[in-house]
Formats: sequence, structure tokens, C-alpha cells
Amino acid sequence: MTTFFRDADMNASNELNFKDLLRIRLDVLRREHRELDAAVKDMEASGRPDQLSLRRLKKQKLALKDQIVKIEDDMIPDIIA
Repeated sequence: MTTFFRDADMNASNELNFKDLLRIRLDVLRREHRELDAAVKDMEASGRPDQLSLRRLKKQKLALKDQIVKIEDDMIPDIIA
């Protein structure tokens, strides 16, 4: 096998592994986002939630959402128009 094809095969397998890693990371972030969402709802339903803690949870949730959106954007291939 020539060096060119061996390098192309290695790049293809690295590409697949990278995409798999992105999918796994995305699943983890989505799960963490759902857990934070549940915690926020529980805290709000408790009557008089600690506003500072509630704000922190919401900020963490927003940061996770930003990470999720970034990874989703990275997974969509660029389309040359």
C-alpha cells in the first residue's frame, strides 16, 4: 500500500473516531442539561427557592446549551454554495 493511501485510510479512521467522540460528548452534555433542567424545576417548585443557587443552575444550563449548539454546528458539514 502506498503512503498516500495508508495516510488517507488513517485520516478516514481518525475522522470517524472524532465524529464518534463528538456524538458521545453531545449525549453527555444533553443528559447534563436535562438533569439541570429537572433540578431548576424542582427548586422552583419548592416554594421559596434560593435565588442565587437558582441563578447559578440556570447559568450552568445555558453554558451547556451553548456547548451543545457548538458541537451540533461542528457536526454539520460545510456546504459550498
